[in-house]
Amino acid sequence: MPWKCFCCIISEEEQPKTSLNKNRDYPWESYTLKELLHATNNFHQDNKIGEGGFGSVYWGRTSKGVEIAVKRLKAMSAKAEMEFAVEVEVLGRVRHKNLLGLRGFYVGGEERLIVYDFMPNHSLITHLHGHLAADCLLDWSRRMNIIIGAAEGLAYLHHEENPHIIHRDIKASNVLLDNEFEAKVADFGFAKLVPEGVTHLTTRVKGTLGYLAPEYAMWGKVSESCDVYSFGILVLEIISAKKPIEKLAGGVKRDIVQWVTPYVQKGIFNHIADPKLKGKFDRQQLESMVMLAMKCTDSSPENRPSMVEVVEWLKGITGPGRRTKEMSEKVIEDEEFTDTDYEEFGIRQSNLRMAGDRLKIR
Repeated sequence: MPWKCFCCIISEEEQPKTSLNKNRDYPWESYTLKELLHATNNFHQDNKIGEGGFGSVYWGRTSKGVEIAVKRLKAMSAKAEMEFAVEVEVLGRVRHKNLLGLRGFYVGGEERLIVYDFMPNHSLITHLHGHLAADCLLDWSRRMNIIIGAAEGLAYLHHEENPHIIHRDIKASNVLLDNEFEAKVADFGFAKLVPEGVTHLTTRVKGTLGYLAPEYAMWGKVSESCDVYSFGILVLEIISAKKPIEKLAGGVKRDIVQWVTPYVQKGIFNHIADPKLKGKFDRQQLESMVMLAMKCTDSSPENRPSMVEVVEWLKGITGPGRRTKEMSEKVIEDEEFTDTDYEEFGIRQSNLRMAGDRLKIR
């Protein structure tokens, strides 16, 4: 459905709201500019909850008492208009518990506003690197659930939507958390819709440094496997609370895969876990998650799994019989392990069910 149809519907403030609610093709609500100005206190600075290159996001409360988040484009340009159109088009299509769906939007004059449900636990990046990081609200179980939720959302985009959708900007700041800390993949401004039978596209590079697949960063070749690569980076980031790229002394930069590889090769996986967890994590799950992330970040896209395979393996890692034990019984001390504890690690990776494909370490 062309995005102009959405804009034509929503921008007509005089149109009765009931006309949209009666049409099952348009499940979102119709907002007027006046309503959104009132909800956000005229986009007051105190209501701002996020900002990026696209513009700002504001918290608001509707006249019905519903909490919302409103994305307001910073300035109108052809690029901004296109990103707005793409996001509305994609959000109008998707229906999945792990994707941040469209609540409504407004188009009029120079204003382009997108309305979402407010996520009370903010973004993943806030908990990993932001002002909530020290509180360590993400215990091991929550981190595993967030990884699985994000994977299921991506699998839906890649394999259940038609045309398929490539997100192109999977990162911690684009994973939001609801009141139960369930993951909601958000921000579809860079998304690409891929027709059936098309394996990849060549396009201008969009996204965030540190998460970009090498073939995409270098040649602009984008496919579902680019999202898989970004997801692998995200998994390592969630487990370790390390940033995708960190600056070392002398201005040298090191990416998270370079950082984690020596630990994997030596079999000291416990050094990869976020120190703020204080050893409270499931050792086998940690190993399996790291190895899965390494598979997702293979330098060759053809060696990466699909997101459907990723979801299947994740359920094998965390499913019945592999649930995280009570953390009070699972405190891990560094000196408890030696390299010899991992001699049969490759055998134990059968949990990943790689269908005979031996795990490769980059």
